[in-house]
Amino acid sequence: MSSYIYILLALSLLLGVLVGYYVRQLVANQQILGTRKEAERLLTEATNRHRELLRDAREEARKVRNAAEAENKEHRLQLQRLENRLDQKEAAVERKLAAVGRREKEIDDRGRELQTARDELDDLKRQEVIKLEQLSGFTCDEARRMLLATLEDEVKEEAARQVRLWEAQVKEEADRSAQYILATAIQRCTADVVSETTVSTVPLPSDEMKGRLIGREGRNIRALEQATGVDLIIDDTPEMVTISSFAPVRREIARIALNKLILDGRIHPARIEEVVEKAKAEVEATIKAEGENACFEAGVPGLHPELVKLIGQLKYRTSYGQNVLQHSLEVAFLSGMIADEIGADASVARRAGLLHDIGKAVDYEVEGSHAIIGANLVRQWEKSEEIVRAVGEHHGEVMTTSTLGFIVAAADAISGSRPGARRESLEQYLKRVRELEDIATGFSGVEKAYAIQAGREVRVLVKPEETDDLGAVRLARDISKRIEECLTYPGQIRVVVARQTTAVEYAK
Repeated sequence: MSSYIYILLALSLLLGVLVGYYVRQLVANQQILGTRKEAERLLTEATNRHRELLRDAREEARKVRNAAEAENKEHRLQLQRLENRLDQKEAAVERKLAAVGRREKEIDDRGRELQTARDELDDLKRQEVIKLEQLSGFTCDEARRMLLATLEDEVKEEAARQVRLWEAQVKEEADRSAQYILATAIQRCTADVVSETTVSTVPLPSDEMKGRLIGREGRNIRALEQATGVDLIIDDTPEMVTISSFAPVRREIARIALNKLILDGRIHPARIEEVVEKAKAEVEATIKAEGENACFEAGVPGLHPELVKLIGQLKYRTSYGQNVLQHSLEVAFLSGMIADEIGADASVARRAGLLHDIGKAVDYEVEGSHAIIGANLVRQWEKSEEIVRAVGEHHGEVMTTSTLGFIVAAADAISGSRPGARRESLEQYLKRVRELEDIATGFSGVEKAYAIQAGREVRVLVKPEETDDLGAVRLARDISKRIEECLTYPGQIRVVVARQTTAVEYAK
């Protein structure tokens, strides 16, 4: 009986194990089936996403390819147009060269004809002299004296004509050499066009700030004006304050202090004094740094600290809209280049060029020309008398006697007359043009006068019946001297006098 029970228990246990195993396998199969379906779904989604990305990529590639093809086509068209223009220019040059060749041939032929005519004339003169000797019965000495008396006026005229020719040749050669030197210096010097205003303005965040700047009964604005030495103009201009002062450094200090006060928001007399002192220290540091940088860029070491400070102050000084510090650097570079070309000392020239306008740093405080003021300043700390003379001579107040003075004056004229360097109002331009024309028409024998090339050239037409060729030469010289005496201008003004005689006859 007990063995039978054991057998039943064993069978029951075995059956339970089999049923459990079956159930476990069934559950595992269900999980596997679910996982497989999920994997198939994810695979399908990934495949669809891949197809979409591939389609988008193909579309983007097509757009990029089309854009590249269009750009390439445009470049080819531009290149074709440039090639056509180049071909046209080459053809024009060839035509001009051919015309020049023909002209040279004509000149050569004309020269040979003139030489032949001169030879024939010489032969006639010799034959005439022989006949005169035979017919006159005078001695050789008497005939020679008579001939010399006859030809005296012709010889004088020929001598004057030859002297004028030599003068023209020498002047042409000197002008050519000077133009080469100046052109070389200009081409080697590249400078930015700097245009700054001499009136400082400070923007305000709102009009309410104007009242805070003025303060109760004007205490704040009086304290600021007293601390900076400038005039503050607070008018109806919206959200703007104007700083007025002849001293550019004071104006810059006031501008920095105002900006700091506006940003801080605390505006009262004690705070104003504190901020102004900080602004002064900041401007002084900037002046020192700008002066040192200018000396380094110009290659001018060893300047006295006071001169370096004055050079730095030129950062806040303008002349005809041109920043004086940048102008001084240009003059230093150009002076060195010109000195190199003519065999002078380039380092001394750069030193004089950098210091030539140093008088403008204090000309609002000291009366007199900035050139004379600058020479007096440089004399205090500069040992070289040559540099002192060059600084004082560069504007013509003192007669230029040294090579260095001419170099600095030429470099100053180049920098001042460079296109875009200086601003000039329309009224000033028209006034200068009218003055040029009035000076030219003020001479007798002048029919008309035109100022061209922005006032750099004057064309004068004379009456041919009142002025001969020699008179035209004298008239051009007199007009140029009158312009030098009456006008102040950078660079040079060309005076061209034209005389034309037209003869008309009718064949009947």
